[in-house]
Amino acid sequence: MRYDRVSFIEEDYRAVFMAEDYYATLEVGRDASPEEIQSAYRKLARKYHPDLNPDDKQAKKNFQAVQNAFDVLNDAEKRKMYDRYGSAYESVGTGQGGPGMGGHPWTGSGGNPNVDINFEDLFAGQSGGGFSDIFKQFTQRGRQPRQPAAPTRGANLEHELAIPFTTAVLGGEAQVAIRRGDGKTETLQVKIPQGIEDGKKIRLRGQGSPSPNGGPTGDLLIKIIASPHPHFHRQGKRLDVRVPITLAEAIEGAKIDVPTPHGTISLTVPSGSSSGRKLRLKGQGVKTNSGDPGDLFAELQIVLPDSIDQGDREQLQTILKKYPHNPRADLRW
Repeated sequence: MRYDRVSFIEEDYRAVFMAEDYYATLEVGRDASPEEIQSAYRKLARKYHPDLNPDDKQAKKNFQAVQNAFDVLNDAEKRKMYDRYGSAYESVGTGQGGPGMGGHPWTGSGGNPNVDINFEDLFAGQSGGGFSDIFKQFTQRGRQPRQPAAPTRGANLEHELAIPFTTAVLGGEAQVAIRRGDGKTETLQVKIPQGIEDGKKIRLRGQGSPSPNGGPTGDLLIKIIASPHPHFHRQGKRLDVRVPITLAEAIEGAKIDVPTPHGTISLTVPSGSSSGRKLRLKGQGVKTNSGDPGDLFAELQIVLPDSIDQGDREQLQTILKKYPHNPRADLRW
């Protein structure tokens, strides 16, 4: 029967047209008000926005779907057509008796199912081969074009580099050997900035892994491991050093030479200095590329001779008995 054929084709068309449910995409009912549609859109657009989900490809697809659904349901005329013909409503013809004129979308006769119409003739004059080409056109228009994958950035590589204490303070150059993915080893020259701290990282841009699909190359991150110094200790920009002095220099006072990162300087030891006394040398600590330099603190340490003969020992005891003093008087738990 001709009517049965038309009814069967109509069901197939509606299955294609309604495959994308814009109401379900926006999570609202088909009777949702314009205000409810707008509220649902704002909520979902924030949830799936690509800027908030940079590494989530599915979120990008969801955002596009939400945008498409809102563009239709937020427009009264488009929504009316969508409710009638589904997501491919724009592909439906608008000729006389066609869906755009308010007639039955398949019979072209105001919805009268008893009129015997050849369905191929309904699309006469269209380009191609009639019904099969029109059906293909409808289904293709209902699909979203596949977006090519955006180029991704290559992975970063990490490497540790041990450098001398003096290089970390003063800066300099070093070499690192990097093993590439092809098995080859590449030696890179690295500039060490003055004042870099232990554990900090230096970034060499474009020296990481290549992109798998034509994007930019990753970076090489070099973690600095500063070796300890036998005499100097560092705290940020501050340097501390223990300076040995003789008993005579401690008693009488003296001028002594002290090495610093920036050259040897003359340090005045006040008379009567005890071990543990710290003298501040302003600006003689760590210098960086920004800000003021740190200070150097010299801690005095009295060093006695390896051996003192009995006569000198007795003489020293006689002298010290004239100046009784308990250096541990204030020592408490």
